Amino acid sequence: KPSAGPHKMRECLPLSVILRDRLKYALTNKECMQICLERCVKVDGKVRTDCDFPAGFMDIIELEKSGDIFRLLLDTKGRFVLQRISKEEAQVKLCKVKKTYVTANKVPVAVTHDGRTIRYPDPDVKADDTIKVDIATGKMGDIIKFEIGAMVMITKGHNQGRIGQLMHIEKHDGSFNIATIKDTKGN
Repeated sequence: KPSAGPHKMRECLPLSVILRDRLKYALTNKECMQICLERCVKVDGKVRTDCDFPAGFMDIIELEKSGDIFRLLLDTKGRFVLQRISKEEAQVKLCKVKKTYVTANKVPVAVTHDGRTIRYPDPDVKADDTIKVDIATGKMGDIIKFEIGAMVMITKGHNQGRIGQLMHIEKHDGSFNIATIKDTKGN
């Protein structure tokens, strides 16, 4: 069972499962604990010693000693896969903006899907947009607007893990908006 952390329980993988079952670096949970406590595992550029730390969608997992860097993505069946990436690619991650608001001290804030609060974001950022976050500084880079024609990946529901182009959005006030997506196979 994953610890409390930036991702929801249903939308994450504990580090021990990644190390033991996916990467086969350890045979038992105890070995996973030892690997974590030796400060070998970094998630999003921070050393994590908790072997049940929840790693979720788009997180970067770095193992210093073996020099491996992975990004957690979804395959077409909606399962988590570890995609091997380069050092340059590991500098940034894409975060979906969940909401934007102004704090009591008049500071504009954007909250991302992995629990980051980014202060003073670009004023063009709205909920559902995607931003590029620099891992080292935590600052935001480019904005990818949630608009028709954008490349999107579905992260929940039956179509989880499918990638396609946004065709159109049905707005339903007070309820969920429905987005129609066309993937490369034309579905």
